[in-house]
Amino acid sequence: MNQPSLHTSLSPALLHLYDVRDSIVVIIDVLRATSTIATALYNGANFVIPVDSVPRCIELGGQLRAITAGERDGKVAPGLTYGNSPFEYPREFIQNKILVLTTTNGTKLLHMALNNGAPSIITGSFPNLSAVCDYLVKEKKNVILGCAAWKDRFNIEDTLFAGAVISRIKEHFDINCDSSQMAESLYHDAKDDLYEFMKEKNASHYHRLTGFGLEKDIRYCLTPDGANILPIYRDGRLIVETRED
Repeated sequence: MNQPSLHTSLSPALLHLYDVRDSIVVIIDVLRATSTIATALYNGANFVIPVDSVPRCIELGGQLRAITAGERDGKVAPGLTYGNSPFEYPREFIQNKILVLTTTNGTKLLHMALNNGAPSIITGSFPNLSAVCDYLVKEKKNVILGCAAWKDRFNIEDTLFAGAVISRIKEHFDINCDSSQMAESLYHDAKDDLYEFMKEKNASHYHRLTGFGLEKDIRYCLTPDGANILPIYRDGRLIVETRED
């Protein structure tokens, strides 16, 4: 029996090179959108609505009496009350509420995947690494690991997460993809201390967020399984996958 394929798209600008129509697409935006999505859902949010513009975020928030949140260039977007830090969404704040979220890179990539015909979309980050890996192995379908990057430019942390996934599940997939091989190699070099690796390389997003005093966010977003649930996109919403075999 042939194994499903796995590919890694290192930037939204490269997504068009992959046929997403028969694949599970994993949206990866480690710093910080997909880490925050996992955390909010883990802490009891009813669901998260990812949108690609601030006006749409504000509009939906008003209609649904939801929390409107998001960032542009690493800071709270003008017109929104909350940002893109996982620490803004503890259980006592977010439980039983709706979060409408817009971010510079992650929510944009999710909508690109939708527009390109992706039938199945999940979000991945180190805080839900194990849940992502378990789901992909269980589903036995083709996979595209989609890195949100930074304004279409390659970034280290999303590629590290892709590499972490590949290192765990590669025996279940046919991987003939140079970007996947590179991602796994990068992760192998970094895995003993992801934070120090990012610091040593002066990674662009590390540099950007550290400049805003967000070291705590970076450390959390690089730590496995702190919010180990699976956000899956259904009918315009990210919800927690709870289906049983």
